Amino acid sequence: MSKSLLLCDCLGSQKLDTVALSKASGLACGACHNSLCTEQLDVAQAAIAAGDVVIACQQEANLFAEIAEEIDAPMPTFVDIRDRAGWSDEVADTTPKMAALIADALLTQPASKSMDIITEGTCLIVGKADVCLAAAEKLADVLAVTVLLEAGDDTAPRPGFDIVVGALHKATGSLGRFEVRINAFQHSMRGGRGTPAMTTPRDGALSQCDIILDLTGGVALFPAPEKRDGYLRADPKSQPAVADAIFTASQLVGTFEKPLYVRLEPLLCAHSRAEKPACSNCINVCPTGAIVSAGEHVTIDPLICAGCGACSAVCPSGAISYDAPSPDHIFRRITTLASAYKKAGGLDATVLVHDDHGAEMISLAARYGRGLPAHVIPMEISALSGFGHAEMLGALAGGFAQVAILLAPKTERDALDPQMELALAISGDKISLLDISDPSALSDHLYEQVQGTTIAEPVLPMGTRRQIARLSAKALNPGSTNIPLPAGAPYGAVVVDTEACTLCLSCASLCPTGALGDNPDLPQLRFQEDACIQCGLCTNVCPENAILLKPQLDLTDLALTQTVLNEEEPFACVECGDLFGVKSTIEKITEKLAGKHAMFANPAAARMIQMCDNCRINAQYHSENNPFAGGERPRPRTTDDYLSKRKDH
Repeated sequence: MSKSLLLCDCLGSQKLDTVALSKASGLACGACHNSLCTEQLDVAQAAIAAGDVVIACQQEANLFAEIAEEIDAPMPTFVDIRDRAGWSDEVADTTPKMAALIADALLTQPASKSMDIITEGTCLIVGKADVCLAAAEKLADVLAVTVLLEAGDDTAPRPGFDIVVGALHKATGSLGRFEVRINAFQHSMRGGRGTPAMTTPRDGALSQCDIILDLTGGVALFPAPEKRDGYLRADPKSQPAVADAIFTASQLVGTFEKPLYVRLEPLLCAHSRAEKPACSNCINVCPTGAIVSAGEHVTIDPLICAGCGACSAVCPSGAISYDAPSPDHIFRRITTLASAYKKAGGLDATVLVHDDHGAEMISLAARYGRGLPAHVIPMEISALSGFGHAEMLGALAGGFAQVAILLAPKTERDALDPQMELALAISGDKISLLDISDPSALSDHLYEQVQGTTIAEPVLPMGTRRQIARLSAKALNPGSTNIPLPAGAPYGAVVVDTEACTLCLSCASLCPTGALGDNPDLPQLRFQEDACIQCGLCTNVCPENAILLKPQLDLTDLALTQTVLNEEEPFACVECGDLFGVKSTIEKITEKLAGKHAMFANPAAARMIQMCDNCRINAQYHSENNPFAGGERPRPRTTDDYLSKRKDH
């Protein structure tokens, strides 16, 4: 059964071309309805019962979903073409834009990944006695509460919860698995008359809890505290804020699903090699501290990760990728929107990338303002910070004339701004960040912008993010061979000072991507620019400081092949003539050690410096005072030896 498209002009407030939309979307479409959610609800119910229906109304999605559940019918697909296209002051035809939005809604959504978090309701409340004790009394019936007070506060026992004294030194973890360390820890001694005595203070007391309610009003216990699940923080002077925190805490009992936002491939990580530091981009931009070093690679705590996507955008090797949804799905959406718009007759579209905050702004602008221009196609994603330079370039190369990213108040800019700078260096001025919080101002800005022009030959963004970025750069810069990039870019060349380089090949042995390599037959340092992520490990490990990084994007095929950065004449073994080592290095070592070092005082020993490995071992073995020489090795004892010894006894 083919899908059908159910259209409604919402009491005549928008113009819909049913024939054109049916042709553009490939969906069967009958007459355009006027009020599917009220007078024509029976029509909607019949379409839902028939199955495989796409309802072009997001506002009443809950109503239609309830109908589907009541009649045990398949859940319809919903798409908003009213707020994002139909309600607009634009005089141009919005049918191509609507067709693009419908095509995007028809894409299969990847299954989300999650893990279960179980909380039993153990709650630690920290702060002053007056506000904490009042909060504890309200929560004691639903949570297992412990109140942490400062020395000198009222510690008289209360029914329903425990009171301890101390200073919270450190807290780690998240919802369901917090671990706290308390200094000067004291708890009341049970029994006796009057206020119970307190135990002797001790430092480093360790405890666990599921929830932390911070009512201190001081510095937060965690970075990005609003993103830490289970950590509730309120200003103790604000009664509404404290009440909200108490209510939220009371709901945090049971089993919860924690989305798994990112995927890590440790073997691709270029964080470190042989204890030499390299890339720490993800650690530097993670707002919650979920990413830490684990030796040669990083590790991510999925329970602390809040899914901002910044780590995925700045990872040069692809070791970290956003997985809710994956980059492949984002690029598929970009291609679908651009191709459907163009197929329906649209020209030179701008993609407006936004999150749920932006979706609310677009709805308000449509209902009370001018709405969006016909050529501006909104694309909602869950993590703006994860929309990096590869996605920006892929959108331009895939058929969009311009890319605009609508920021939200809580958007992480530490990753997005450098990604924007990198994308602009490659694309020119076709990308913009919109830091606009007023819906009307957003509409005015988009209407006033000069409409861009799509490239003549769009490409299909496929492959890894690095491959898509390179492919897009070539499509956006026809005829260019090399693009200078800002410092910190993940593309570039390695410049070697051949006078200082001794071809020790330390850089090649530790290069995490294989961009630097050697030649097993000749003393050569080889380099493939396409593989270089500019992690800086080669510069850190080079003993002669002979390596510099040069951020650039070589668009020629030369970047895909190995080139020789430095080479020298090999040395011929004085015994067998086999080539080994570097001639200049062997000569320098001979000059410095022969006759000047105790181990190479005599000519025979000095001559070993100029021998290959095999000949050096032979010469050492046959030399006088050979350290390998010795008496005959004892024969290994066998079972027969042990048995014969027993017989003798």
